[in-house]
Amino acid sequence: MAIERIILGIDPGTTIMGFGLIKVVGKKMEFIQMNELMLQKYDDHYLKLKLIFERTVELIDTYHPDEIAIEAPFFGKNVQSMLKLGRAQGVAMAAGLSRQVPITEYLPKKIKMAITGNGNASKEQVALMLKSLLDLKTLPKNLDATDGLAAAVCHFYNSGKVIGGKNYTGWASFVKQNPSKIK
Repeated sequence: MAIERIILGIDPGTTIMGFGLIKVVGKKMEFIQMNELMLQKYDDHYLKLKLIFERTVELIDTYHPDEIAIEAPFFGKNVQSMLKLGRAQGVAMAAGLSRQVPITEYLPKKIKMAITGNGNASKEQVALMLKSLLDLKTLPKNLDATDGLAAAVCHFYNSGKVIGGKNYTGWASFVKQNPSKIK
């Protein structure tokens, strides 16, 4: 009998958080859903973080994912943007950890490589490949949802392989793997 599991993929952001869910049965994946949490209408950064946490917990409680794949922040030149993005990612991770769902981070280039074979692929190329792979009828207007879905598919493709990203199964493993972040 084939093993069934659900993977939640998240593309964190404080303007739009994209997410997608796939079900894996044996060696086949099936599309469940993708969507976006629209945050640009809120001015309060702390409210945005609260909404990211609540929506992630809601997704976990509704779909009961076995694993979460999350896009790691890339290093940009704008320090304030990086800080906000890191907070958004951390809040989404905290939501998963609060429900004991294992989390794996993937760099954007790794996700793009897994989906398209090109680590420098555009969002549009990733979205079109996902449309083909998962037999999607339409694509969303904003491609943050497909970025979240891409993280889930990347995790499926990397299952059972040694992964270059970090993997956390709970607070204890996070603390163990990040001793420099503890004071």
